[in-house]
Amino acid sequence: MSDQNLYNEWFRKSRLDLESAEYLLNMYPVPIEIICYHCQQSAEKALKGVLVKFGLFPEKSHDLLQLCKQCEECDDSFKKFVDSCVELSPYAVQTRYPSEIEIDETDMRRALQEARRIYEFVINEFQSESETQNQGPKISY
Repeated sequence: MSDQNLYNEWFRKSRLDLESAEYLLNMYPVPIEIICYHCQQSAEKALKGVLVKFGLFPEKSHDLLQLCKQCEECDDSFKKFVDSCVELSPYAVQTRYPSEIEIDETDMRRALQEARRIYEFVINEFQSESETQNQGPKISY
């Protein structure tokens, strides 16, 4: 797979996670933990796609802060996502298994907001219009 196809695939997977999180809002009861997990995954995949776009190959890690810092080394504008990454990182593992993490609807809404911010920034800044068209409809909120 070419580097261009690889970063586009990361961006596509990021979009799918975000769309999945949005879709799950329609369930009753709302699966708060799973939505937060998909938000973390969306951000992780978007950041990894950016690294690939810059010719780097990300480590296998769920640490969004580490990924964000690597993206920041390529583009200073990622500084604005440090707090978002700190907030989303725990949802990578703790939401998938029994744990003592307590997440409520407010946390979930915040996770959706932060994941959207990261995804939309990445797509708007690092993907050309023709590449976006090849991935299907752009998420609009």
